[in-house]
Amino acid sequence: MLKMMTFFQSLPSQQPMPETFHFPGSPPKLRSVSEAESETSMSEASSEDLMPPLLAGVAPGGEEEETAKKEKKKPKGLANMFSVFTKGKKKKKKGQPSSTEPESEPKTKPELDGPMPTVEELKEALELGRLEAARPLLALERELVAAAAAGGMSAEELVQRQSKVEALYVLLRGQVLGVLRRPLEVAPERLRQALAVVAEQELEDRRATAAGPRAAELAATRPRCWLQLWRGGVAEVAAERLAAPPTTGAEGLSEAERVFLHMGRTIKEDLVAAVERLKPLFPAEFDVVATYAKSYHEHFATHLSAMAQFELCERDTYLLLLWVQNFYPNEILSSPKLAGELQGIKLGSLLPPKQIRLLEATFLSGLGRHSDGTALSKPRKPGRNGEGGCYCLSVCAGLKEAPSGFSSYQHTFDEFLERGKQLKNYRANVIANVNNCLSFRTSMEQKWQIPQNPSSHLLDPLNELKGHSFDILLQNLFVDLKPLFKKFTQTRWAAPAEILEEIFTTVFGRLPEFSELQDCFQKELMEAVHLHLVKEYIIRLSKPRLVLKTAEQQQQLAKHILANAEAIRDFCTKNGSPATWLHLALPTLAEIIRLQDPSAIKMEVATYAISYPDFSKGHLSAILAIKGNLSSSDVKSIRNILDIDMGVQEPSRSLFSLISIG
Repeated sequence: MLKMMTFFQSLPSQQPMPETFHFPGSPPKLRSVSEAESETSMSEASSEDLMPPLLAGVAPGGEEEETAKKEKKKPKGLANMFSVFTKGKKKKKKGQPSSTEPESEPKTKPELDGPMPTVEELKEALELGRLEAARPLLALERELVAAAAAGGMSAEELVQRQSKVEALYVLLRGQVLGVLRRPLEVAPERLRQALAVVAEQELEDRRATAAGPRAAELAATRPRCWLQLWRGGVAEVAAERLAAPPTTGAEGLSEAERVFLHMGRTIKEDLVAAVERLKPLFPAEFDVVATYAKSYHEHFATHLSAMAQFELCERDTYLLLLWVQNFYPNEILSSPKLAGELQGIKLGSLLPPKQIRLLEATFLSGLGRHSDGTALSKPRKPGRNGEGGCYCLSVCAGLKEAPSGFSSYQHTFDEFLERGKQLKNYRANVIANVNNCLSFRTSMEQKWQIPQNPSSHLLDPLNELKGHSFDILLQNLFVDLKPLFKKFTQTRWAAPAEILEEIFTTVFGRLPEFSELQDCFQKELMEAVHLHLVKEYIIRLSKPRLVLKTAEQQQQLAKHILANAEAIRDFCTKNGSPATWLHLALPTLAEIIRLQDPSAIKMEVATYAISYPDFSKGHLSAILAIKGNLSSSDVKSIRNILDIDMGVQEPSRSLFSLISIG
């Protein structure tokens, strides 16, 4: 179960995928049965060249080795298949090599520039994977259409010539879609070639449609719809990737948990690859990110819908609802690398609302009754006179047994938080709900052996409810602190110790308001206060008004920051904050300000970025702006340190992502 909990914090590399794939779609139907059979055998032969799917492991140089093999020996099926090209040719003179025997010096790279290449030259070029053959092939097709329109050529000859053109197109299609099938495993230039061919074929489809029907003697082969074939291939990639057996090393998980873990990891990794590595190369008309996102989403939704039809155990029902309502929308689609890219793509929910409600009802009915013997009941809203005690108790009673903090309870409680602020016992109700989360969390940890880890994603819905409650409880305090923090910049950091003492006095005066919270929640609330103090301090430090041009001035400010950092740490720790992860946030910034050697500053920045992965170039620039004696070249060089991949995972806690730099 622990591996399931840490899924989003550490994503191991993906296992290799299947070695072969046959792309969907059959060649255009021609007039001759024998020619159609030849075309079918061609399709089968050309599909041998297709490679593994997205992110598959392919040894460098594999494509060149395959080409070399083809040059040495061509499959027999290919020789038979292209007999249509030699039909009707004059016999060779004695002593000359036959059309089926290799020449003493085979021509491995037919020239495609200059005069129009012959059909045999195009065939040989396409067999070798030379995608530049697409342009003369298109010219050959247009020439055929023009000849048919002009008349003067027999129907039999037109059919024979079209058969040759279409046979070449089958080869080209296999090569192009094969490259697009494995876009990350080919050279960028070859990928661009394949994309250009598809774009050119789409343009020709539109041109042919606008031109109207062809001559009656020619079979209708337009539109070819290669862009649609590519999308179909992406859908098959998604299905294969998500249907692959879960990786090993998932001991202690149920079958459903292993499947969820595998699918979630795969979706996130592949969509990030589409955003970071494919989008810069694909033309906009391919809409590559949306295509991959929709394909993976649809297959995942289909799988979950089928799973929901079975009779699931209590634990698997919980996990299904948790993935649908929390993990997938929040941890995958809204993850930092994907949120912006997927914002305009309407993927929708993995399950329809009706099916979600049915799963919730099934889960709750399976639980039966509360531990005290009373039946589950829907929460009651506060009375007119502000008596909300019944509301609070019924919500918490429901939470004890509804492990995902189901939407019906969350919605009602959120409604109370927003609309019940004028009630006499509003804060008491909020505190009571937070306290009752403890019994729920304890029950979850014991019943399903969930690790007692506050970062456990299985408890995310509960933590969200608790976090919303903390925001309400601390709202007034944070409003009171805002003008005090502004004094740092208003006084140009002339008396930071005195200002900080005012802040501590204000916080300490409010702490008795939270004394009714359980001890563990008092500590968590104090950690939220600790985070707020550090965050607001950094915000004031990042304001552009403060520029110090001498080393002495910078060292003096660094001393103030160090002293303030120690005071904040001691005050918060003394009052129960367990947030040791915040201890280095301010001292390291002080050291960056104090140091004068750019190389030493780079070392501090690199170390800081490991401790706080959400520390960005914008945040760094705001701190470096304080150092008025740094040259622009030094600033740029220091900033570039953050471009180096430190191998750090996404932060499990947020600090700088909460700080907006204007």
